Amino acid sequence: LRGFLVPRPQPTRSQGAPSPRLPLSSAPAPCSHKNEEDNHSYYVSRLYGPSEPRSREMWVDVAKANRSQAKIHTILSNTHRQASRVVLSFDFPFYGHPLRQITIATGGFIFMGDVIHRMLTATQYVAPLMANFNPGYSNNSTVVYFDNGTVFVVQWDHVYLQGWEDRGSFTFQAVLHRDGRIVFGYKEIPMSVPEISSSQHPVKTGLSDAFMILNPSPDVPESRRRSIFEYHRIELDPSKVTSMSAVEFTPLPTCLQHRSCDACMSSDLTFNCSWCHVLQRCSSGFDRYRQEWMDYGCAQEAEGRTCGDFQDEDHYSASPDTSSSSYDEDLTATSSSLFIDSLTTEDDTKLNPNAGGDGLENNLSPKTKGTPVHLGTIVGIVLAVLLVAAIILAGIYISGHPTSNAALFFIERRPHHWPAMKFRSHADHSTYAEVEPSGHEKEGFMEAEQC
Repeated sequence: LRGFLVPRPQPTRSQGAPSPRLPLSSAPAPCSHKNEEDNHSYYVSRLYGPSEPRSREMWVDVAKANRSQAKIHTILSNTHRQASRVVLSFDFPFYGHPLRQITIATGGFIFMGDVIHRMLTATQYVAPLMANFNPGYSNNSTVVYFDNGTVFVVQWDHVYLQGWEDRGSFTFQAVLHRDGRIVFGYKEIPMSVPEISSSQHPVKTGLSDAFMILNPSPDVPESRRRSIFEYHRIELDPSKVTSMSAVEFTPLPTCLQHRSCDACMSSDLTFNCSWCHVLQRCSSGFDRYRQEWMDYGCAQEAEGRTCGDFQDEDHYSASPDTSSSSYDEDLTATSSSLFIDSLTTEDDTKLNPNAGGDGLENNLSPKTKGTPVHLGTIVGIVLAVLLVAAIILAGIYISGHPTSNAALFFIERRPHHWPAMKFRSHADHSTYAEVEPSGHEKEGFMEAEQC
């Protein structure tokens, strides 16, 4: 967790990415909206003022919802700077990525990332009004969420700003539609949003997404450090956030929606879409899958190649020359089997006992066939003992080093059993603690310094 950074990439427009942004520490002030509708490459935003009927139509009345579908989050409703993970009943497309889990925070925003980290408020958020709200101040303050399979609603109801309680309570909501639309609804905004201080907590209204990559650590060459790059952000004009107003974000097509090479390469989107044949994925290279895009050399693979080139490769590999002699066929089978045996990954090891065994026996000399059977048994037992010992040692190491790369690796891949995380509070920084849903026991505890 200590290795998280939030630098920004500097892509060019020719790569299909947004224009370069400044580092978070020197981000420019939000730009005011000149029109009621704005195009943000990934979304189109529409602002509806208090006098427009559409703003009232988009407000979801959670109080009238089915009680089995609407839930008051008891912990979030009684605490300050807490966040809790919730599982959606549908896949929600966010910047083209289907998400099934989100994290609701007391501070008026939803964290959309996979890995909880110390800079929770920095990127990957849906923020109708991110600020230093404290639902624990009043018994009337609640954080409610509603899911009917078509929409997911989070409502911050009658919440107060920490230290500004005399200004009144705020009531607003974020609505995630199954088709990818996002709606911010504002019912009660008792003060001007630009007046809200950001000294104790960031104040934001809008959307953000980022990708995570692994970089070699300069301090420890053999380890890798996780870095977060924000590739897109939408900042709304805070002065337009008023009582009975609403903002609707309609998603625009992205490269990720294309499932074939032809559709990808013929796309007329503003992004520079490329097809990665090995991943069977269409992308501009700037999304949450960037690590795979880099690891598999997708950018280099697509240079100067057409879909026909990929199809020719597939046809060649699937249709070998039928005029080859039986000797050539046996040689091919033997080479393939030897290649599989030489691999050391776990999946390939599991395949080794059944991979091309007949081909090896048919081409080996009688002397090789006479190898004693018990030798393989002994080798298997030794490998099993070593594997068990390695697992035990790994478990001991991970339990003693919760912030190591190995521990983070397993945390990322256990989305349904996240450890509780608590950060030491600092007066000048916003820190969040993640809470477990009711009925779930906490499996671990980690404490990290806020940088």
